[in-house]
Amino acid sequence: MTVRQLLLAGCLGLAAWPIASHAVGTPAQAQAPAVARLSAVQVGSRVDVTIDGAFFTSYIARTDEKYPFFFPVNAPGSGASVTSMRNGEYPHHSSLFFGCDRVNGGNYWQDGLEKGQIISRGPRLVTAEGAEVVIADTCDWKRPDAPQPVVDERRFVITAPSRDVRQIDADLTLTALMDVTIEKTNHSLFSIRLDPDLSVRNAGRMVNAAGAAGEKATFGQASPWMAAFGRRGSGATEGIALFQHPANPWYPAPWFTRDYGFLSPTPMYWPANDVSTKLARGDKLRLRYRVVVFTGEMDAIDLAARFKAYGQM
Repeated sequence: MTVRQLLLAGCLGLAAWPIASHAVGTPAQAQAPAVARLSAVQVGSRVDVTIDGAFFTSYIARTDEKYPFFFPVNAPGSGASVTSMRNGEYPHHSSLFFGCDRVNGGNYWQDGLEKGQIISRGPRLVTAEGAEVVIADTCDWKRPDAPQPVVDERRFVITAPSRDVRQIDADLTLTALMDVTIEKTNHSLFSIRLDPDLSVRNAGRMVNAAGAAGEKATFGQASPWMAAFGRRGSGATEGIALFQHPANPWYPAPWFTRDYGFLSPTPMYWPANDVSTKLARGDKLRLRYRVVVFTGEMDAIDLAARFKAYGQM
């Protein structure tokens, strides 16, 4: 089924989904802390973001990279990143990123740049200081000797709703410049490569909205959100969660999870016809996500309540 058919069929409604509530006591968002002050500075193709003077993250959009990405993504407590960069074992995971394999024969996820590349036209700082930082970007999906299949417009809104929470709201709209076929692939869309401290392999926890934990129980399971968290060197619990907006196509998409430290809602691995996902020329595919970075126990952070608020936006 094509994206256009999904839209016509009305399959993108706000379907109800059971969400496990872990609330104990007063949710963190009800404490009404002082409003944090954010600021950002652009250095060439990189945007650096600080929160109350402490470095939070960089949006990196270099043209010699496979795709733009955020790194590091620092927790508010320790100041250490909850994500990690590619390495010799997994050279195609760059922290917090968006990409896709098998798009009209191109690979916009892994392998060399000649296989496909998502190229930023240059990030734009829409809002550089205040209660939020807003970054906009336009990206071309290109590879040598082949017509460009997709262009995307992306917007990121970064906020700090409390002392212990940081948020990145991602709003991405892909436009098909020609008929596009995405063959069944486990490498697709918004993804997180975790810091080793948060991985199940290293005694961290990875859970979905229903409370299922670990790769075996969460792989291929549809869920509005997932979170990963673990103890850091300081002894504090820190983590990261990824929300899918209820208006997204395929919501709630099944998740591709790995105990070594990876999670992504990946509808392209479970297409309706078990073969491919298709977009007609001119189709627009809008996808929204919220990244929640936190310090503290998950019960106190109350991700279920945070997701409910996000779903109403």
